[in-house]
Amino acid sequence: MAKYLLLKHYRGAPAAVNDVPMDQWAPEEITAHIQYMNDFAARLEKTGEFVGEQALAPEGMWVRYDGEGRPPVTDGPFAETKDLIAGWMIIDVDSYERAVELAGELSAAPGAGGKPIHEWLELRPFYGVRPTVTE
Repeated sequence: MAKYLLLKHYRGAPAAVNDVPMDQWAPEEITAHIQYMNDFAARLEKTGEFVGEQALAPEGMWVRYDGEGRPPVTDGPFAETKDLIAGWMIIDVDSYERAVELAGELSAAPGAGGKPIHEWLELRPFYGVRPTVTE
């Protein structure tokens, strides 16, 4: 089994087919989207492929150590993770193909108007894991 990280982006990825920002969705559309994500995770729990997930709030800041007693907080003029990462899910699957298959399915979560988003998800193997393509 190999672990992969699925990253959902607020922005920074190619535009989704149903490219309506979540802050413009009706409450019932947000509820349907979250329910899809929960159902997806529950199904993967049953197959043993689910490791964890969490949605992230857009708030956040950069912090760095700058010497004893001086931990400055910066919010630079560059693209920041808080602007990009909306949430994550970790899966533990038998193959790279399975990871791609699940990422594709998760991409179909409903959005505005109840239509699938077809959003781009970033799929990343954990360090030290090489994608193995089965044939």
